Amino acid sequence: MRRNSQLMLVGENVMLLPYKRHMVPKYHEWMKSPELLHLTASEPLSLEEEFEMQRKWLEDDDRSMIGDTNLFFMPKEDNDGLCTAEAEIMIAESSARRKRRGWEAIILMLLYGILELKVQKYQAKIGVNNSASIQMFTNLGFKEESISDVFQEVTLLRTVDEDWSHWLQEQTKMRITPYDHD
Repeated sequence: MRRNSQLMLVGENVMLLPYKRHMVPKYHEWMKSPELLHLTASEPLSLEEEFEMQRKWLEDDDRSMIGDTNLFFMPKEDNDGLCTAEAEIMIAESSARRKRRGWEAIILMLLYGILELKVQKYQAKIGVNNSASIQMFTNLGFKEESISDVFQEVTLLRTVDEDWSHWLQEQTKMRITPYDHD
């Protein structure tokens, strides 16, 4: 999202950066992993397609991408008039998993959505076999809305309220700073 293309979210243990061109080769290597393709329900792309995707992300007005923690905005008319975003996260480096980096990263993204983008409701769609992600979103207060047998995914929802926003803010400290690295 252009609005976020020059911002960095800084937490206690992670920084979320805009997806820049110099990051594409590393991201492309990550996405060669069959495990990550399965867990993220993604299709493999060529390096040229990844560069095109990065360009679209940067120029698109209906997405917010910081690192590989994403918010996809959904039409208000489909969500009771609420500003609703689908939240996604992927920790690609296996050595960084199970160290609460994903926990902090998704909290930073959720907070940014609430405080800066005025998100009122979140949705997460997770593969039914991805128990770690389902547990993390459940621990964040999301509730199961539905299970799709066709897509083999569970949809979890969380409506934003003052208590939840305050609880998220207690989980980590967030600082928003300029980021101008191309």
